[in-house]
Amino acid sequence: MAGLAMAAGLALPTASMAESPTIKTIEERGTMLCSGHNGSYFGFVEVNDKNEWKGLDIDLCRAMTTALLGDPEKAQIVPLSWAQRFPALQSGDVDIIIKATGWTMGRDTELGLQFSIPYFFGGAQFMAHGDLGITEAKDLEGGTICVEAGTTIERIAANYLQSLGVEHTMVSYEKASELRAAYLANRCDSFVAWGPFLAVLRATELDNPDAHVILNDQLSNEPISAAMRQGDEEFVDFTNWMLAALLIAEEEGITSENVQEMAANPPNPKIARLLGTEPGMGERLGIRDTWAREMIAAVGNYGEIYHRNLGDDSPYKLERGLNNLWSHGGVLYAPQLD
Repeated sequence: MAGLAMAAGLALPTASMAESPTIKTIEERGTMLCSGHNGSYFGFVEVNDKNEWKGLDIDLCRAMTTALLGDPEKAQIVPLSWAQRFPALQSGDVDIIIKATGWTMGRDTELGLQFSIPYFFGGAQFMAHGDLGITEAKDLEGGTICVEAGTTIERIAANYLQSLGVEHTMVSYEKASELRAAYLANRCDSFVAWGPFLAVLRATELDNPDAHVILNDQLSNEPISAAMRQGDEEFVDFTNWMLAALLIAEEEGITSENVQEMAANPPNPKIARLLGTEPGMGERLGIRDTWAREMIAAVGNYGEIYHRNLGDDSPYKLERGLNNLWSHGGVLYAPQLD
């Protein structure tokens, strides 16, 4: 996926993208409805001890809400299971799915969905009880595999084990909490999930991390994208440029702390356009020119969002790897802001 591009003071909006029915609905409602989780998906969509939503996906929703409505607190998080997320989007119960969602052909062509350019990369892996002595998936012969229902991982794991000729029993659970409980109670030999989630879970939520082994097999490397209803191209454009603006800000060293100073004295024309000092950035999308400045001030650039929720400033300390900027050994990069 290394060649895949990432593209594509708070004030209320002064212009409306009338041709986007989704944005018109959001503006009229005065809140943006984003997908949550029916539990905690650590680092991405979770609830803290104060009963507040947090995570990388939550911060992206708040970034988008700030860009559209001028205030991150106007984001409303709707708890959903994996299986509920797409019906909820189609019925209008949420405006967008930002929930560790893989971009697949079936979802793109059969479910009436449209995807943003990826904002994260990660693949499925197995975790097994260390006392089984398992290091590779081929050693799971005759074993029981636990998986969360309604995800692509269920099918990916089944196909992968079939390709290896490994006989197994797959048991699915509706909630991540039920899945973890089943695994920890030894009702399954292995737990298959998204690799970043397994790494976070093993490092922080298991009493004895050394008693659990993440197997060497990398089942997939999925592009993770925001999902939207098909047919609203203007909303897709806006979502892509919202994500791009967060990356451009990181590339240019624009942070939540220095964004106002950068806007007052932009060091180059690109930053002047991005932050609305030079007019035109907002007009192209049908909103105010200062939307990216306000968004960055509220939630930070992409790097700040990552480190706060998954990286050095989080309990998880997950290295960025592929999810770094192209200039730092990763695969994330933004389109040209002309």
